[in-house]
Amino acid sequence: QVQLVESGGGLVQAGGSLRLSCAASGRSFFNYGMAWFRQTPGKERELVAAISRGGGTTYYPDSVKGRLTISRDNAKKSVYLQMSSLKPEDTAVYYCAARWNSWGPGNYDYWGQGTQVTVSS
Repeated sequence: QVQLVESGGGLVQAGGSLRLSCAASGRSFFNYGMAWFRQTPGKERELVAAISRGGGTTYYPDSVKGRLTISRDNAKKSVYLQMSSLKPEDTAVYYCAARWNSWGPGNYDYWGQGTQVTVSS
């Protein structure tokens, strides 16, 4: 089992940058595929980035490709989301998620509590 805690959200102007962090506790972090999702009121949770267990492979939907970068540090049990060229439509609660022994689109097993990102125009 793994527990996830996000940080780094906040208010930023359009065009700005923000870096989210997700700290994991528990064993075998390196065996979890990790991802970031986001959700706005009334909408389904949306996958915005995923990373393989070793960090060598990543996935982004077209809507964020080129603006978001996911990375991880297995020694620190952490995963990060660097966001740049932010747009007002990026405003959402961002969630860190973990899935045992696989990665990519699909269902995830563990979730953080979320961190709010607000992009002002």
